[in-house]
Amino acid sequence: MQIYEYSGEEYEHIAGEFSIPLIARTGPDFRGRSAVQKLGGALTLYRSHFRGPISAVRTNRMAARASADNGMLFCLQEMVCHGYMRQRGRSAELVAGTGILIEARSPSERTSQSEARLLTLHFSRELLPLRTTEITDACARSADSAAPATRMLSGYLGRLLDLADDLTASQRLDAGRAAIELLTMVLRNVAPSVPGGDGPEDVLLDMMRTHVREHLADPELRVEELARRHHVSVRHAYRLFTRVGTTPAAYLREQRLLAAQAMLSDPRHARLRLSHIAAAVGFLDIRTFERAFRRQYGMTPCGWRREHCPSRAAPRT
Repeated sequence: MQIYEYSGEEYEHIAGEFSIPLIARTGPDFRGRSAVQKLGGALTLYRSHFRGPISAVRTNRMAARASADNGMLFCLQEMVCHGYMRQRGRSAELVAGTGILIEARSPSERTSQSEARLLTLHFSRELLPLRTTEITDACARSADSAAPATRMLSGYLGRLLDLADDLTASQRLDAGRAAIELLTMVLRNVAPSVPGGDGPEDVLLDMMRTHVREHLADPELRVEELARRHHVSVRHAYRLFTRVGTTPAAYLREQRLLAAQAMLSDPRHARLRLSHIAAAVGFLDIRTFERAFRRQYGMTPCGWRREHCPSRAAPRT
């Protein structure tokens, strides 16, 4: 285990070394301390204690240049004196006992006002046995501190950090993989919930969102068609999607671009033409696809593929 103690000016360097690069804004009296334990296999566990206000920002440019390992952070809030986490247009309040998933490939901001202590698992996105959309939907959403899975993971990570130095390298790796299995249990309960329970409109909204994810390749799927297929008006469709903080058009576009992003990062699709990828997620016009992708991720599809597909074999564009 390695121990780091740092001032606000040193925090950016420390974060870039054992976590993900970011821009930090701290008060003049800020002090930080982190205990870092590498578990092996792209898994790192650390506990950090911040004294003083801090804002940690990951910009669009930083997110666009995320390394090919697709780094993820799951942060368990052991103590927080007022703070929040923002990513993908969502804002989650940092409350003691809760856990929040963060992805390196999207801009984010984490703020705490006075003091915070958190336990963080840093891992590669590929280790999670979940679909890309499930992982993205779980980002910046609070895992219930009272949920059994969250409590199990919190206790497990705390004990693992304390005992990891007594384990062999292979035991640490096995223990890290067990942590990922527990995290998977947690994240399956963090799927976006609809305020108000399980009423008929909540069920309808879930059906519409599922329909979008399962029919991304259908170029006819637009807001009007989505509403028609579910026998509601366009106005009512918009009203339903406000319950999860978005619009049907924005949700459809986000899911299509997420699917394209995953294909561009996958070596199995390295030789697939961009026009074929665009069509596979419902874009008939390649220029429309490129504009939308650049607006969302700050770079072109070709640029994303170059940076995030290490097994790329001269793909045709």
